[in-house]
Amino acid sequence: MTSYSFSTVPHVRVGPGLARSLGDECEKLGVRHPLIVTDNGLVTLGLIAPIAQAIANQCDSVTLFDGVSADPSESVVEAAYAVARDNHVDGVIAVGGGSSMDVAKVVSVLMVSDRSLAEMYGVDQVPPGRLPLFLVPTTAGTGSEVTPVAVITTGATTKAGISSSVLLPDIAILDAELTLGLPPNATAMTGIDAMVHAIEAYTSKLRKNPISDMLSLRALRLLSHNINTVLTQPTNLAAREAMLLGSMFAGQAFANAPVAAVHALAYPLGGHYHIPHGLSNSLMLPAVLAFNAPAVEKDYGELATVLPGNVAPSALGLMSWCDQLIAGSGLPATLEAAGVAADDLPMLAADAMLQQRLLVNNPVEVTEASALTLYEKAWSG
Repeated sequence: MTSYSFSTVPHVRVGPGLARSLGDECEKLGVRHPLIVTDNGLVTLGLIAPIAQAIANQCDSVTLFDGVSADPSESVVEAAYAVARDNHVDGVIAVGGGSSMDVAKVVSVLMVSDRSLAEMYGVDQVPPGRLPLFLVPTTAGTGSEVTPVAVITTGATTKAGISSSVLLPDIAILDAELTLGLPPNATAMTGIDAMVHAIEAYTSKLRKNPISDMLSLRALRLLSHNINTVLTQPTNLAAREAMLLGSMFAGQAFANAPVAAVHALAYPLGGHYHIPHGLSNSLMLPAVLAFNAPAVEKDYGELATVLPGNVAPSALGLMSWCDQLIAGSGLPATLEAAGVAADDLPMLAADAMLQQRLLVNNPVEVTEASALTLYEKAWSG
């Protein structure tokens, strides 16, 4: 028998309107001067003001940083850290997508550490200790609220991950009300992103385990049975909550059984073309599924059994269902349709080789040559 381990956040709260209880959560941990990390879009939509006011009713002060952008750069992290430091905050709250949560994770560590951001990249390079950390997702996709990872853009075209259990928050709050205004394209991209997490965790080469398997299957069932509902009925609160749960379960799964080639090949697309992460995963998923299928046919068949409709319990059944979902999502289905130049494919393949942290988890070895073949397949469809 093989030994394995599993870890996740100590507390999760689920329910509509629970984001407005963050003041209570701050009080429990003695936080009097929290920082809210978010993006300006959510502020403009009016999502942040009622949450900030509810927190302010129970805290001495509330500081807002709304400068998070997609694929946050080191400069964004440093700007958020400067605001936190200048205002002497004693807790960090993220309300937003994966980018806001990733920034909040790192800021909570920087506030108590003498180690620089550059020294934290990699696995288990974060020293013990951080400020109290609360994560509230507004998209059902990244699962960042329950993962020990933050991904930061380190240069014009490069990203790097920080992976440490220190980054797991004290509490994650799933409030479906915050996802009701999510546009259809963002709903589709983030939903497919979460499904990729579930699929890749279920076939992860090195740390796949019974707990992550259970979560992956439940995640894929919730996500696949509800994504079309939220696309056609965007105010369906029950379906939105199911998507959040599915995203969280997938996050818990891949936090322990890490993702692989889909993500590794998606990162260069985000770095060079600024394609949103969920769309990058959607673009690479069909090609990587076909590439891995001979090695994990049994696993793919098991995943197919939880999908809605009359899906064959086979690798082909899973791949066909994913193809149909992408085709009906309104998202670009090929790299060509997404604006990627064919001449750039060799460059993307070379860059993907830098993602060995992820590629080692793939059930089939990915070389630079096979990466190029995968990009070519994704380009033409």
